[in-house]
Amino acid sequence: MSERAYWLAWSTLFGVGPILQKRIYEAFGSLKTAWHATPDELMQVDGVGPRVVGALEAQRNQQDPQAQLQQHERKNKQFVTPADPDYPRLLLEIPDPPPLLYYRGHWQPALTQGNSLTVGVVGTRQPTDYGRRWTQRLCAALAQQQVTIISGLADGIDAEAHHSCLSVQGYTVAVLGTGVDVVYPPRNQKLYEQVVATGLVLSEYPDGTPPDRSHFPRRNRIVAGLSRAVLVTEAPQKSGALITARLANEYCRDVYTLPTSLDNVRGRGNLELINQGAQLVLGEMELLTALGTMPPLASAGRSQAATPPPNLDPELQQVWQVLSPDPMPLDRIVPQVGLTTGAVLSALVQLELLGLVSQLPGMQYQRCS
Repeated sequence: MSERAYWLAWSTLFGVGPILQKRIYEAFGSLKTAWHATPDELMQVDGVGPRVVGALEAQRNQQDPQAQLQQHERKNKQFVTPADPDYPRLLLEIPDPPPLLYYRGHWQPALTQGNSLTVGVVGTRQPTDYGRRWTQRLCAALAQQQVTIISGLADGIDAEAHHSCLSVQGYTVAVLGTGVDVVYPPRNQKLYEQVVATGLVLSEYPDGTPPDRSHFPRRNRIVAGLSRAVLVTEAPQKSGALITARLANEYCRDVYTLPTSLDNVRGRGNLELINQGAQLVLGEMELLTALGTMPPLASAGRSQAATPPPNLDPELQQVWQVLSPDPMPLDRIVPQVGLTTGAVLSALVQLELLGLVSQLPGMQYQRCS
């Protein structure tokens, strides 16, 4: 609960966005520790300057983070922070995870643990019959194979994706550019209620936040971050769907797209993606086969099932349990272990000297066979 309060407190500081907040967390291993750090210690973090330190000095002398959290909880029914167990693991991998994630509906353990296959489905708000038909076919086929469908509850492709998933009793997640209690566009109210009943609605904006043009490009990073792959079924050249695809590339997610006609202006973005190397979808089975070749994430379940070597110190054992035979970046290891970054690095060095862990380029680590 204490660390949860400090995720909220830091997010209210002037000049501190999600990227800088994650850097501060990684530098100190705890936002509570960072809150009480000296100005000189804070200035060692890349991106922290006098303006941020000044904002912190003004607020920490006047505001109690625990009291601030209690007040925020009274106004917002349900939200999670990276300190909470329900916060999706995949979102922690992106450079700018939302410090607060508001929700309605039902968390699925596989979504929070990152060991389910999640596919973001995006596209134009005015699809052709071809775009609608193939969105329906592909999403229904994915949902029947227990793939979680992520989209944005907008008109067009988004709505088709959610509807198709729900039609086969699949699990779908809608990411909003408003508060989670504000439905936009309003005509999707019934769809919203259906998603809340069996799936999940998410937003980084507090309850009551109205639609704003600047919010929707920002929410695209959450769609991409939650997804192990992104599917663009039909999109014009200038489209939020292409922003999502670009972000997916930056986050090392796979990008898939449907082929379309040169005469279809609503699908010109698909052709651009194909030209840039996106994987071509030629049918339901072809897509399922391609997704089936994706390597599994290093899940907590698999790591915990392994038996640690005997006589390891508790901290070394704690770090070893989180690791897997697959490479894991340091910024994914630290949140799962729950120790400071320095303590995790020290443990990794000791495990490496014992021949139990190997370090790879890019501050990645894996268990030795």
